[in-house]
Amino acid sequence: MIKEFKMNEVNLNLIIIGAIAGFVNGLFGSGGGTIIVPALIFLMDLEDHKAHATAISIILPLSIISTIVYFLNNKVSLKLSSTVMIGGVVGSYIGAKLLNKIPTQVLRKIFGSVIIYTAIRMILK
Repeated sequence: MIKEFKMNEVNLNLIIIGAIAGFVNGLFGSGGGTIIVPALIFLMDLEDHKAHATAISIILPLSIISTIVYFLNNKVSLKLSSTVMIGGVVGSYIGAKLLNKIPTQVLRKIFGSVIIYTAIRMILK
């Protein structure tokens, strides 16, 4: 669990983490978790499984705001997003159920590997 809150320091750090995650989510349409998870683990000393679960709850409002802005600017394909959403809901349920069954070291390797793989693909394309 996060160490005892020192109201000014920790809250300011958390607000900065949130602002960076919100900026990344708004700019790229995703990626808030790639900021939030490592920040909660390495800067706030939160246990990995809790950091992943907490990131999901933080990403929801960020995604809602980003979606509204994108929708108002006619950037959302409702047909495409609703179709992908079906698989996303199923995958989210399965992933959330499996989270606590995956050892921390394996979870870190999977998370880090996905980030590295995605980064390499994006750089090379």
